Amino acid sequence: MTTILLIIIYIAFIGLGIPDSLFGTAWPAVYTEFRLPISFASIVTMVISCGTIVASMVSARVIRRFGTNLVSAFSTAMTAAALLGFTLSGNFWLLCLCAVPLGLGAGAIDTALNNYVAIHYSAVHMSFLHCFYGIGVSVSPYLLSLVMQGKEGWRGGYRLAFGIQLAITLILFVTLPVWKKAHGQGVDGEEEKTKTLTLREISRIPGVRMMWLLFLTSCAIECTCGGWGSTFLVEYKGMAPEQAARMVMYYYIGMTLGRFLSGILAAKMDSWDIILAGQCVLGAAVIVLLLPLQAWFSAAGLFLVGLGNGPLFPNFNYLTPRNFGEDVSQSVMGTQMASAYVGIMLAPALCGVLGQIFGMWIFPCYLVVVYVGMLAATHTIRRILGTARKARED
Repeated sequence: MTTILLIIIYIAFIGLGIPDSLFGTAWPAVYTEFRLPISFASIVTMVISCGTIVASMVSARVIRRFGTNLVSAFSTAMTAAALLGFTLSGNFWLLCLCAVPLGLGAGAIDTALNNYVAIHYSAVHMSFLHCFYGIGVSVSPYLLSLVMQGKEGWRGGYRLAFGIQLAITLILFVTLPVWKKAHGQGVDGEEEKTKTLTLREISRIPGVRMMWLLFLTSCAIECTCGGWGSTFLVEYKGMAPEQAARMVMYYYIGMTLGRFLSGILAAKMDSWDIILAGQCVLGAAVIVLLLPLQAWFSAAGLFLVGLGNGPLFPNFNYLTPRNFGEDVSQSVMGTQMASAYVGIMLAPALCGVLGQIFGMWIFPCYLVVVYVGMLAATHTIRRILGTARKARED
């Protein structure tokens, strides 16, 4: 029964990934139809990110009240409704309105399922879970491209995505009893031993603030490369736009491959060792991007960024119950997801501003600064957790 539940959770994570890459792919057609400035895409994505942050911060209380199974099912239903809303929107402000449930639903799913898998399954399954997210992210632009040239245009792509999301929602509702049979999880609440903490109480837990920084920096690197990697290759390295777009696709392949390899290595390696190995690959990738090499080397550097950074996020999540205890892991996980979405929302925007002012040569320098912050946070939290572990042993 636990295997069946794991498959259900994997399917839910495909649904989590489907909307994330859909909007950016559809935006050229959207802003043309609505006669909007290109920059208005940032407004919609910021509304989505704000929704995910809010949902992450309140997730512990909601999950304690209703249970991971119901929260996942209803949140997936919210994202499905949001996708349907996008297909029916006739102006920009309706898009912003539909972005609210999309962000809220995504944040709740992300937080609930990451903590559930971290407690009930192994690190192998956590890494593979995020591989399935990569499937959702990769599939939706492809589906959009199949129908975008038809009479329904970008709305047809969103309608197709809505159909998939609706099917996933139905699967989650039909299989609600499986959760209780697999791990004794009821539909009316999580295990009673779970504690719901305030933000102030969470921030006082040793090491939590450093974990916030780790989530922020990892997601900042991920989304900055995804958002500005192509522009860097075109504007600074002189690569043709169509080639640069293909190289960014390889960046996402590198990220998915990194998470797949992490799942294999997790059977024999500790999560912290996988994190350190990923950070070493990431450091080498940043150096390649810094060097005055030909564009193809820089493209390979982007692939290596994805390969090295990809395993970090799932392993950070998996370590949460071990670092801070299962009783508070849901509360801590919510704040970690919030910090991740802060990085997703702000880091690419800051890089874009700096690139506008100084030129896109700033891109690898920006990554270096974020990477150094990640290394400092990693060293600090390992020292804090080691001290806390020795204190418990004594």
